[in-house]
Amino acid sequence: VKPAPRRFTTFRCLDTSHVPVLRGSNLPFDRRIDLTDLVFVSTDKVEQDLFGNLAHPGDIIVTQRGTLGQIGLIPKDSIFERFVVSQSQMKLTVDSTKADARFIYYYLKSPAATKRIIDRGSSSGVPHINLETFRNFEIELPDLDFQLSVADTLTLFDDLIENSRRRIEILEEMARLLYREWFVHFRFPGHEDVELIDSDLGPIPKGWAWRNLFDLAEVGFGFSFKSKRFAESGSFRVIRIRDVPKNTTSTYTDEDAGERYEVHDGDTLIGMDGDFHMCRWADGLAHLNQRVARLRTKGQLSQLHLHLALEQPIRRFNETIIGTTVAHLGKRHLEEIYIAEPPPLLLTAATKHFQPIFELELNLRKQNRALREARDLLLPRLVSGELDVSELDIELEALGA
Repeated sequence: VKPAPRRFTTFRCLDTSHVPVLRGSNLPFDRRIDLTDLVFVSTDKVEQDLFGNLAHPGDIIVTQRGTLGQIGLIPKDSIFERFVVSQSQMKLTVDSTKADARFIYYYLKSPAATKRIIDRGSSSGVPHINLETFRNFEIELPDLDFQLSVADTLTLFDDLIENSRRRIEILEEMARLLYREWFVHFRFPGHEDVELIDSDLGPIPKGWAWRNLFDLAEVGFGFSFKSKRFAESGSFRVIRIRDVPKNTTSTYTDEDAGERYEVHDGDTLIGMDGDFHMCRWADGLAHLNQRVARLRTKGQLSQLHLHLALEQPIRRFNETIIGTTVAHLGKRHLEEIYIAEPPPLLLTAATKHFQPIFELELNLRKQNRALREARDLLLPRLVSGELDVSELDIELEALGA
């Protein structure tokens, strides 16, 4: 176990001769370590000050300050040979003669182990743990063959989830490229024969119209659930602001807000405080908490078309709205959004492209949800030895593989 390094200056760089830094943002709760958004530190800085704080493929990274419970395993096939561990993380290097790193990673990801880590943290000021947390952290370790079989099984689930996630990213990029080409740059089929005309909101193709968001979408705002009644189980699931970027919720309540506040798969959600995160919900029936907005198309646009049209305005609000403590997005801001609506024939053509992408992406997200639920159900029983891999009869295709 290595302690956190001293502060250092980072920068973004694609040159693999520099050393990437692992931060809390690289340790998502719902999937593997994320190496797509890295900052880098110069090799000179590493050699001078940070050499003792390097991690390597196969090491486990644990958040020690702030959001406790974040755990990642650096993949063995990483293109980087070494990483700097940020000041809020620590690394664990597993003795391969005694344990499999993947098994230890899954063990620490199990609810019971994660709770033990969090419970041992100091709650004074910023929540944190220290080296003693792991020096005194005992693990009931089965034999190496058993560890490998458990790790192989759980890795298979994660492989399937990761493959679907990559397919979702490709689908999203396809949809964005089409949207930008047709509805931002106005290079739609037949655009050569359509002139651009001036309008109060900027140039627009002749025959198109600027439509207010509220003319095109049903906009709903959340119910003021009582936070004291939030629990880990209950009759109704609640989507809070913090759940929007994760696209999942584990908050329940016994309050019935009614159908008006229901959220269904495919709905677009926007968090209205802090960073105005957006998502296309795919975690099943839930209810909308206050300060979260839900948007559904009224039918003129497809749901994916509506979502794509909102990305740039919400990004702009993120950049321009500044609060005294926390930035707030309000209904009045949403009322400022106007969307370019093309003639019916072009709108129909766009929907024929967007709808299959939307449905496939939504199905992939649902499949990943089923895989995660199955994995999370098996994980504690496998790592504890309560269940043996040989006893499993898993039909992964039925789970969405």
